[in-house]
Amino acid sequence: MNSASAPVHEVDQPLPIGRLGLLGFQHVLVMYSACIVVPLILGAALKLPKEQLVVIISADLFAAGLISLVQSLGLFGFGMRMPVMMGVTFTAVTPMIAIGIDPSLGLLGVYGAIIASGLFGIAMAPLMGRFLRFFPPVVTGSVLLVIGISLMKVGIDWSAGGQPLLPDGSPNPQYGNPVYLAVSLGVLVLILGLSRFAKGFIANIAVLLGVLAGFAAACLLGEVRLDGWAGEPWFALIRPFAFGMPVFDPVAIVSMCLVMLVTLVESTGMFLALGTIVGRPTTPERLVRGLRADGLGAVLGGIFNAFPYTSFSQNIGLVTLTGVKSRYVCAAAGVILVLMGLFPKLAFVVASTPPFVLGAAAMVMFGMVAMMGVRILATVDFERHRGNTLVAAVSVGVGTIPLLSERFFAQLPAWTHVLTDSGIILTTLSAIVLNLLFNGLGSRRQAELDSARVAATADA
Repeated sequence: MNSASAPVHEVDQPLPIGRLGLLGFQHVLVMYSACIVVPLILGAALKLPKEQLVVIISADLFAAGLISLVQSLGLFGFGMRMPVMMGVTFTAVTPMIAIGIDPSLGLLGVYGAIIASGLFGIAMAPLMGRFLRFFPPVVTGSVLLVIGISLMKVGIDWSAGGQPLLPDGSPNPQYGNPVYLAVSLGVLVLILGLSRFAKGFIANIAVLLGVLAGFAAACLLGEVRLDGWAGEPWFALIRPFAFGMPVFDPVAIVSMCLVMLVTLVESTGMFLALGTIVGRPTTPERLVRGLRADGLGAVLGGIFNAFPYTSFSQNIGLVTLTGVKSRYVCAAAGVILVLMGLFPKLAFVVASTPPFVLGAAAMVMFGMVAMMGVRILATVDFERHRGNTLVAAVSVGVGTIPLLSERFFAQLPAWTHVLTDSGIILTTLSAIVLNLLFNGLGSRRQAELDSARVAATADA
């Protein structure tokens, strides 16, 4: 057959503009709520003023759109040229907060560590096939479980109206307000109801619809503060280094590089599974290009005052659900995200969302992360390899120390807190060491099979 007449693979199939826009917008809706949760968490934890939070949310959407375009279309050795949507990784939340609350580092320390971790990720991409053996399911499952557990406290506090203590250390009189709890419960009921009884597209955006309903209720209760909205421009370019030049702290960089390693492992599994889903196997070359794009996403995130990025499993699940495999759909979604990031008024409204509106949605999403870890651990052989039980049990126990005992590491040197304040990093390090102790280092081929199986489990 003449190569000119060879059929175009579904991944490379262009679609009509109208359909492309609608399908791209669906991808945006599926990921949008998860994409903006991280800046809201960071803003609440660091007590950022709304003006800064607006800038960060706009930058987050803009950077997510840019790196999604790179992944789906490819650019100078970066990007898989597959239907991949990129969003901010939850793995980085706890380390970013630990860095940001250090008065000597703040946001600039966060961005410096993110940029450095991105460069580290780009350098590590060709080597990930070797390092994959350090992250079998017993390690990745334990890490994901602790991520979900660690973040659950955030959703609980949000449902009650914010933090239990005010900045001056006094009790928050509005914490646990029955009105806040009622709205949060209503959001949860709506999310569960839509997930149970709605079909297709509506079920996919159940979380977003629940948050929108909660926002409407908060508006009726007078809990949404839009003071200053009129002063925000309709359109504004995203400025690199808007808060100043980044600070490169060695310990902060190490903590974010560990996060980048976890991100690369997660992405490897996702990319291997995606190749099977769309009928285009993920070759080593394509895998390296995709992982390089993960690193580039972190570099862009740090430059544009945003975050590190990774492939979103819910969007890979959407590809499976709809059967639409064209990478141009994700490219269209990337364009939509870029445009959304350029409209500050939209970001201002998002930043004005009261915590109790987001609480139930956060608990659902963080709980899903924890359950993903449970599902991955369920694939581990605990019977024939009894050491796996100790690996998971001790790693999860160590990872929950910062959550359950805030002063456990209080008397250690200050420079260690970036590591010891992060349950995710503690879990990752302990799980890797214990797995090597009890199971040794597996083969590269087995690691690739495990990663594909983990990704398939996560998207099942």
